[in-house]
Amino acid sequence: MRILVNGQAAGRIDPADRGLQYGDGLFETIAVVNGRPRFIDWHFERLATGARRLGFPAPDLERIRSEITEAVDVPLAVVKLILTRGTGERGYRPPRESRPTRVVAASAWPNWPASSWTAGVKLGWCRTRCGRNKALAGIKHLNRLEQVLARAEWDDGVLDEGLMLDDGDHVISATQANLFARIEGRWVTPMLDECGVAGVMRRAFRHWLEEQGEPASERAVTREDLDAASALVLTNALVGAWPVRELDSRQVRIDPDTGDFNAWLARQ
Repeated sequence: MRILVNGQAAGRIDPADRGLQYGDGLFETIAVVNGRPRFIDWHFERLATGARRLGFPAPDLERIRSEITEAVDVPLAVVKLILTRGTGERGYRPPRESRPTRVVAASAWPNWPASSWTAGVKLGWCRTRCGRNKALAGIKHLNRLEQVLARAEWDDGVLDEGLMLDDGDHVISATQANLFARIEGRWVTPMLDECGVAGVMRRAFRHWLEEQGEPASERAVTREDLDAASALVLTNALVGAWPVRELDSRQVRIDPDTGDFNAWLARQ
């Protein structure tokens, strides 16, 4: 496995690249399972949406697809795809004609404990908040300092993830995963119209629930809602769905939908 920069294995990032200078770019984390990028069309759809939102030229998706194939040489891998605006002169003003930089980096699959899918994971609350900005909500832009600071809040080997609120006290997501809560018997996921990332696995879980005749609603969610929730699930492009066994010292039951969804995912 290797790293390609603009399709070149020996490529380098220019220090003047706006992705490095300002976080002016987008990324996707793609699971390669059985040699096939999972939900690649949904990843590309979000990438194209983000490119339009930031004013980038439309990405050459077929070229990127080919580069992913070239970078991965094992059946199970993780691909990080980065698309920046490219280089520019000093200052925030973007160049009139952008020449985006593409980075396709393949790496080994993480070694998570199997119990995360069966016994569930343990969550706490992060002090760091998500700032609201409709212009960036939903897309996976490179500015991840809020998540970096939130993840730096614990390193005790006890918590598996942390939940983040926005500055209006609404639950948004975990640092690296979207959230679903079973409230009054129905699945609910936080609205992401002002901040947060609309995850591909979040979309897959909602799609699966729709097929089961139990669609998930999207609405504002509070800490009090989660205190009353009978079950919680985290979704992520790599893990699929993790049930939550504990939130802030409160025990949470494992909902069978989590295992059923992961079984469905394994067949995709």
